[in-house]
Amino acid sequence: MKKEQTRTPLFQRPAWVVVFALTAAIAWGWAFPLIKIGFSAFGITADMTGSKMLFAGIRFAAAGLIVLCVARGSGRSFLPMQASERAERKTDFRHDWWFFLAFALMNTTLHYFFFYVGMSHSEGSRAAILNSLSTFLVVLLACACFKSDRLTSRKLLGCAVGFSGILALNLGGTESGRFTWLGDGMIVLNAICGACANLMTRGLSRRIDVFVGTGYSLTVGGLLLIIPGLAFGETLPRVTMLGIVCLILLVAISAIGFALYNKLLSLNPVGKVAIYNSLIPIVGAVTSCLCLGEAFHAKYALAGGLAALGIYIINKGKENA
Repeated sequence: MKKEQTRTPLFQRPAWVVVFALTAAIAWGWAFPLIKIGFSAFGITADMTGSKMLFAGIRFAAAGLIVLCVARGSGRSFLPMQASERAERKTDFRHDWWFFLAFALMNTTLHYFFFYVGMSHSEGSRAAILNSLSTFLVVLLACACFKSDRLTSRKLLGCAVGFSGILALNLGGTESGRFTWLGDGMIVLNAICGACANLMTRGLSRRIDVFVGTGYSLTVGGLLLIIPGLAFGETLPRVTMLGIVCLILLVAISAIGFALYNKLLSLNPVGKVAIYNSLIPIVGAVTSCLCLGEAFHAKYALAGGLAALGIYIINKGKENA
């Protein structure tokens, strides 16, 4: 028995699964206030779309390069799976690279373009909760796209609870926040892109090492944000030490968060890992209020709690799947 335990991969040991999953979820929750602080430190205002794209692009391209360097150091293959065995099927090989490009666009470029624009027009705490919409969309879209995913009563209940939390964001008067297209609307589009990218991850894992594919996605997607950002003729208006620190932290959050999360998903049941994502909207809302001095409205606690409960209900049913 002792020999079997020593052979258990680190990322499959229960205690470490909890530690790594919590680390990824908490790190992603901290991204919300850090982006807002970064905007302020670099002097990026709401109307500087090109600068926002540049800021986001630098973050993800740098994170992607770090992931690829680690992948290279660990000896992972950078080629599509079984490429040598199907060399004669060149069309399939080309289709793989088109898929990687589409994944980079959906998972990084469009996803975070909408996210950064929305964040500049919305409170971080509000955006953190609204962003949880992605989880519920993944559940519904997966049931529509994959035969292996069935729409169960537990999933319906979880989605209903989660959606009610998102709707709760618009309770109360205008002083506590109301729906806006440039703010909430962009975060919703970001959530849709994130949900689609999650579904595409299944195809990614069948084509290439997920760790390498993640590195490609972040790097290429980041470059596709940097290029148009520079084409708009905009730069980072000012460079400060605070801005650099925020950018470094955001790069680390992306590199570490994606690396840990994807590694856990490759070795454990999805529900066992995804259940910790229920913490992201709560951490994002709380840290935004603490770090940005945003007013904490009672409806944020209600909305965050319902979103977390909805995610918990959905993923609790997947643990034994």
